[in-house]
Amino acid sequence: MAKNDLTTGFTGTPTEPPTGVRKVAKAAGDVVKRETSAVAAAAADHPHTATGLVLTIGALAFAIGYIMGRSSIEDTRQGYWR
Repeated sequence: MAKNDLTTGFTGTPTEPPTGVRKVAKAAGDVVKRETSAVAAAAADHPHTATGLVLTIGALAFAIGYIMGRSSIEDTRQGYWR
């Protein structure tokens, strides 16, 4: 049994470039990768600011969830004393 050479394979370009939805999806994926890299670089340059933003967003999300949860429950105390 011979060893497989893992360095060989298809190294060219596809016969037809992506079109339509595939082209749009590829472009969107490239944009997401670029933006993710930019956010990671900014967070690495300014760790205290990034931490503060994450904590602030988390606190706001918790407060909004708490308020929505409290407003959605029925007022059972009123029915208990009747």
